Amino acid sequence: MSAIPMRMYEAWNRGDVPGFFADFAEDAVFAELEGTICWNRAEAIAAHETLIDTVMKGSRLVRGEVMFARIISPGVGVVHSRVGILLPGEEEPPSTRYSMQLFAMVWRDDRWVVAALENARLLSMETMAALETFSAG
Repeated sequence: MSAIPMRMYEAWNRGDVPGFFADFAEDAVFAELEGTICWNRAEAIAAHETLIDTVMKGSRLVRGEVMFARIISPGVGVVHSRVGILLPGEEEPPSTRYSMQLFAMVWRDDRWVVAALENARLLSMETMAALETFSAG
């Protein structure tokens, strides 16, 4: 289970969107950080191919790490990972461009596959307070 996020990051860095989703079940749900929900692997691939060809073109995922991986019942597991996003020309991602992912995994066809993934921005309390102040006014 814990190898799946690293395989995803490597695929992203190659620009390989189908490879990024290779460990996803066909019916996997992907909740993106801004709220978009893809209801299956094909939909997630299509959305991310557009993303990697436009806004995230040339981006790289760096400093990826799995914080924990646990089997919570037979055939069901969870993984929490974190990763930074570098845009072209950057050497270090800003602190506001780290994400965390929570994976729900299932054992299917003799391997672990992603059943659901939620991707969220990893923000400090100070950054969240500044965003609240900014949006208020």
